[in-house]
Amino acid sequence: MTNSADPWTRLYQQHSRQVLATLIRLLGDFDRAEEAMHEAFALALQQWPRDGEPENPVAWLVSTGRFKAIDQIRREKRARGYSSRWAEEYLVPGTGENLDSIADDQLRLIFTCCHPGLAVEAKLAMTLREMCGLTTEQVARGLLQQPTTVAQRIVRAKRKIRDAGIPYEVPEAAQLPQRLGTVLKVIYLMYNEAYSASSGEQVVNVDLSAEAIRLCRLLQQLLPHADVAGLLALMLLQDARKAARQTRDGRLLTLEHQDRCLWDREQIEEGTKWLDWSLHNGVAGFYTLQAAIAALHAQAPQYEATDWEQICGLYDLLLQVAPSPVIALNRAVAVAMRDGPDAGLSLVDEIESAGNMARYHLMHAARADFYRRLGCRDDAIAAYEQALALTSQGPEQQFLQSRLDELRSP
Repeated sequence: MTNSADPWTRLYQQHSRQVLATLIRLLGDFDRAEEAMHEAFALALQQWPRDGEPENPVAWLVSTGRFKAIDQIRREKRARGYSSRWAEEYLVPGTGENLDSIADDQLRLIFTCCHPGLAVEAKLAMTLREMCGLTTEQVARGLLQQPTTVAQRIVRAKRKIRDAGIPYEVPEAAQLPQRLGTVLKVIYLMYNEAYSASSGEQVVNVDLSAEAIRLCRLLQQLLPHADVAGLLALMLLQDARKAARQTRDGRLLTLEHQDRCLWDREQIEEGTKWLDWSLHNGVAGFYTLQAAIAALHAQAPQYEATDWEQICGLYDLLLQVAPSPVIALNRAVAVAMRDGPDAGLSLVDEIESAGNMARYHLMHAARADFYRRLGCRDDAIAAYEQALALTSQGPEQQFLQSRLDELRSP
């Protein structure tokens, strides 16, 4: 499964996380569930071309993975201490194909991984790796950490969930608020990876973004809250632009060059409604402020009509609520649009001097763009080269290379 256009790759991308979440519920072990999931997909690859795809592929994969795991448990029961009776409990008809349960298993998985008994960084790393199917390197990129550190945290978190018997369930209403912040952050990071995939030939992972939005809708039903509505608004408003972010031949289009007629106006309207709901039902927090910025972009009829003054003001508030180098960089880009590239360059220098961003390709890309707009050709080329060396997403690589080619041409 290496070709992104391969239907088997597409099938895996669409269903693997849902299958894994249900197998974890049924088998009670992350590693065993992951092994069972891979065996089920491997068997599907052999059987479906011959016998045809089943009516419900997810239920087939879950059932097949469950029985594969049970076979393995039977073989291991003496060495591992399992009894045959334990395995037989999983052979009761219907226990593996409860489709109503399957639909909510991913939400159960998020709450399990976000249990208060786990360290915050472990919760995030664990959920992004298991829930979203991101590689350890992608998780490390999203958390601005080293892959080895992330891998160790995931191993420890799995062990603690198993040893402490952390339940695989959506908690009672009274327990929801204490887990809300981490769950929202996980869905937010999940959507960030979907909105700008860290590798591959597509800017947007459509399936992952749709799943993040679905989970956030479900969370808003469980716990209506200003922060949940703010995150839902943010994702809807950004996702509304997905059809305009790449050309048909795969080239990346920046906000300035997108065809706004391709933006999903119904989705923008829905996102704006959730933004209003959030603003009327709580203090404007991290997600709501970002949604307000996204709404200003969505409301501008042309790029030139963007209200950069108000966007800069919202970024000022956002930095007070949740100071971070990434938010500071986004603010620097907005300030450069309002006050000119010199102002943006000064801010990027401050961000870089503070550390932690040397391997963040978007910082170098922003610096390169400021130099380009100032006519500093050699400095722009050097910064674009740094950005290009740090990204593995195909469309971003092509975009940065095209900028370099323009600057190097006579």
